[in-house]
Amino acid sequence: MNPIERNRLGTTDVEVTRLGLGLAPLGGLYRAVGAAQASATLERAWELGFRYFDTAPLYGAGLSERRAGSVLAGKPRDEFTLSTKVGRLLVPGREAPRGGRHREPDPEPVDHNDEIWAEPVDLTPAWDFSADGTRRSYAESLDRLGLDRADVLHVHDPDDHYADALAGALPALVELRGQGRIGAVSVGMNQAEMLADFVRTGDVDAVLLAGRYTLLDQSGLAELLPLCARERVSVIAGGVYNSGLLADPKPGATYDYLPAPAELLDRARAIQDVCAKHGVPLRAAAIQFPLGHPAVASVVVGARSADEVTDAAEMFAHPIPGQLWRDLKDAGLLPEEVPTP
Repeated sequence: MNPIERNRLGTTDVEVTRLGLGLAPLGGLYRAVGAAQASATLERAWELGFRYFDTAPLYGAGLSERRAGSVLAGKPRDEFTLSTKVGRLLVPGREAPRGGRHREPDPEPVDHNDEIWAEPVDLTPAWDFSADGTRRSYAESLDRLGLDRADVLHVHDPDDHYADALAGALPALVELRGQGRIGAVSVGMNQAEMLADFVRTGDVDAVLLAGRYTLLDQSGLAELLPLCARERVSVIAGGVYNSGLLADPKPGATYDYLPAPAELLDRARAIQDVCAKHGVPLRAAAIQFPLGHPAVASVVVGARSADEVTDAAEMFAHPIPGQLWRDLKDAGLLPEEVPTP
């Protein structure tokens, strides 16, 4: 596959490369990265033709956005596509925002996902899916990025905040799109069911589906992907390695950010064995698989080093014979109805 070929998001004018770079690792996800390594990672991606970059305020409490901006602000703005996210504001320390124009977003407003980030900062994320909070989040993201716009905004992880996101964040993004301040509206989640609900509103151009359309989990195929294909909503596939298990299925590997259960480890190894018979790395099959579905416009892969970026590009371009997918289905490792590249 050609990683730098571009696809349009929905019916918008926003285009993304078929392989995009996810910038969560550059915020110090689990392990510190540092500014120099983050810059080298982004520069390598640029050299290899990556032109779609995805970040969020959550990633290192702003570190990822600042590191992305330190490189991308120096690149020709019309040559790349950038997405960031709304739904969390960054507040000092571990105190949630109080008073002001935006409401108290939640009885437990601090988002304790900040505990997985390895590089200390003096900010912490707090949930806020209000319209005012959404506009503020976007403005603060642009300040950290040093850019005048993002091309795509995702409503980020509204799992427990559906009503608030539907009443506040989503209409605010539609308004920003109408003003020409963003090009596309999206929602990003680790589940397919609620994403389908957002698609049915008719307001979204894309969805970012993380970990639910992979070699190990095709739950997105039950409803979401066919719906997106019918409604001309593009799917951006994230988490294609299921947080590590499909990159290197060894004891201790993680699945959805927790130690992988034994049965999933065995399944990943069985898929790896089929790939090996065809001389194909498991990573190559994992990174290319989602684009077999016509609704999927891009696969986003995280990387924390220049070498990991290079590996992702090589895996995406690695030749895969059609018989490999047939063998996976014959072995019961992929359902017969799953479309393949």
